[in-house]
Amino acid sequence: MHGHHRNHPAAAADDDGNDGMIDRVDPFIGTEVTSLPKQTGLAATWWWAKPQVGNTHPGATYPLGMVSACAYSGAYPTGYGRYDLNTEGVPRTIHDEPVASGFTHFQQSGTGAIRKYYNYFRVTPMLEPLDVLGRTWGIEDEEATPGYYAATLDSGVRSEITVGPKSAVHRYTFPRHENARIVIDFSLGGLSIPYGSTIPLRAHLEQVAPGIAQGEIVVEGTPLSVYIECDEHHWRQMLWYDRRLMPGGTRLDFDHIRPTTLRPFGLMWAGPSEPGHTIEIRIGFSLRGVEQARENLRRDCGSGANRFGYRRERTQKAWRKQLRSIAVDTPSADRETIFGTALYHSLIKPCLAPQESPFWPTDGPFVFDLSTMWDIYRTQLPLITTLMPEKAVELGNALLTICEEEGNFPIGYRMARGSDRFSRQGSALAQTFLADLCQLGLPGIDWDWALVHMHNDLRRTYGEDFLLRGHAHPISHTLDLAFGYWCTAKVALRMGDRALVKEFEPLAAQWVNAFDAASGLLRDSTFYEGSKYNYSFRLLHDMEGRIDLAGGDDAFVGLLDDFFGYGADPVTQPGVDPSPAELAAGYSLGRFEGLNNEPDMEAPWSYHYAGRPDRTAEVVHAIVQQQFGTGRGGLPGNDDSGGLSSWYVWASLGMFPVAGQNRFLVNAPSFAESEIRVGGEETFFVRTRGFREPEHDGPAQYVQSATLNGAPLDRTWLRGDELHRGGELVLELGDEPSAWGTDRRPPSTPVR
Repeated sequence: MHGHHRNHPAAAADDDGNDGMIDRVDPFIGTEVTSLPKQTGLAATWWWAKPQVGNTHPGATYPLGMVSACAYSGAYPTGYGRYDLNTEGVPRTIHDEPVASGFTHFQQSGTGAIRKYYNYFRVTPMLEPLDVLGRTWGIEDEEATPGYYAATLDSGVRSEITVGPKSAVHRYTFPRHENARIVIDFSLGGLSIPYGSTIPLRAHLEQVAPGIAQGEIVVEGTPLSVYIECDEHHWRQMLWYDRRLMPGGTRLDFDHIRPTTLRPFGLMWAGPSEPGHTIEIRIGFSLRGVEQARENLRRDCGSGANRFGYRRERTQKAWRKQLRSIAVDTPSADRETIFGTALYHSLIKPCLAPQESPFWPTDGPFVFDLSTMWDIYRTQLPLITTLMPEKAVELGNALLTICEEEGNFPIGYRMARGSDRFSRQGSALAQTFLADLCQLGLPGIDWDWALVHMHNDLRRTYGEDFLLRGHAHPISHTLDLAFGYWCTAKVALRMGDRALVKEFEPLAAQWVNAFDAASGLLRDSTFYEGSKYNYSFRLLHDMEGRIDLAGGDDAFVGLLDDFFGYGADPVTQPGVDPSPAELAAGYSLGRFEGLNNEPDMEAPWSYHYAGRPDRTAEVVHAIVQQQFGTGRGGLPGNDDSGGLSSWYVWASLGMFPVAGQNRFLVNAPSFAESEIRVGGEETFFVRTRGFREPEHDGPAQYVQSATLNGAPLDRTWLRGDELHRGGELVLELGDEPSAWGTDRRPPSTPVR
């Protein structure tokens, strides 16, 4: 279940009570195996290399907030749902039906094998003895809207959860029972799959007063503190250890816990309940001790009892504000739902937790669940920068502090200490994000400070090989590093350091060393979750040189046409447990992954640089209309912290950010009109003439001509400032390709 649909076009809401996009959101999209209408045409030729499941969860979240909360089954990878560990094809189920053993906090959103699975402080409402803690109950009557999750256990307990930026509020409604319970398990973490558990190293918890407790667990190097309030003061409040009550005990301390010595422990309230008896549990969280956890709870929820409605309303208001930032015009309730949910999924992560770093003493911005930059730097971070520039600056400063304190920019950064395990995914991705912030001229970052760290970071890991040999393997890192030097040169130029610019220019030119001139593709190497084909069509800073290397426009377009399956036969997708031979055969096709994964997500726009925006229109149309849908199976692959969802948002609007280059490529949109509230202040309108409502397997439309703020636009891109200051883009559409965009190519920066 989710919010009710309206059957009229969505419109941007002001403070007049109009909810805008929020009631179109369905948080259940992506929680189960991909289930889309049969692909046709180009889309039928794309081969899906990675898991066919969105890996999202429907739990309560706050925009870029620290806390999420959801029903816990122990399944991979979020703790919600029915699936086992999976890295290719269709996942196996470990539960036949939806089940839960309680409700946990801190979940990934859409990611795959992160290994840091969280799910701390499980809260379980029970009618059974404590001995059965850990069993699962069937769940039904699930309901989810932004900031709210509810489900009924088959024991008859109705469970509702909402969250704030640094808190969670649970509300449980019990049937009649002589000894009902609410149990909080401090020892649980991770998943109930092999090697999926997370064991606290140290812990303490104490009863402070009737209805009040506090404590801390140190888990994977991170001290996570809680301050807990329970409104039911007439129930007994007790600590427990190894599923045995500790009457009279007021404190538990564990100085050193090993996996072999761990026994469950926690806190419980118990007493008689009558039908409709409701109990509220409020939890404040902090990475800096119980006092700050208490302050966070007060700040989020205020004081006193019955704060659930207050917190839910405030969180809903925060989501309503963010989801108002884009409005689209379509008569299709389904397309509103897909778009609204994509926008919602794009704004859950990363977790911004100011003043909460547990690893260094200074106050200021802190971020976790940047999981991972490889997934989000091209689409989601530019979306945050466009809609919430102040949050983008906060994130930029958090990344700079991480680099200063820990010695490098993270590729993936989670709450767990020492958790940057994804350096082989990519290099120099933070430089791309920071270059966009710098070129936009957003205030709030010390660019002298930033330039030092951007420069130093380029020498880490694969950067050493790049400097010594002119390339690095995996060869895709050569492209990352060359572009990282180009991006850092943009910051150096802004700071007037022309000597550094001169030093970086030949390094930026080393992108050419990654390619085989004979094939026009990348050199043979190892590739992360793809093949040389998936990485060969990146949007480089010197696309003119890239196309020349391939033999010119026609040769480059020919390579792209083969990659996107023009004239190819339909393929068969991997099923459950695909064999190595099946996967090797699929990769050997050299085919686009169809937004099932991220390595080639910008490739459709490469056609723009060869004067063929009509091809971009055809490929993007097929993706938008065939690879995303409604229902729990509505995503083509792991959403990866909003990486796929934000791609859909941009593509639907008829734009695509060229990350790091402060540029947006223009394409035929899939909505007749849209409004983007840039930074919450200015509005950028995308309007069309001759628009035809798109169909699943119908033909694409093509841009015939364009105007920007009333003046003819004969180019296929916008500068970042043109979007960010607001305005109006009008696109004349037609059913046949036109000459628009065939002569004037997007800018390249030849660096020799």
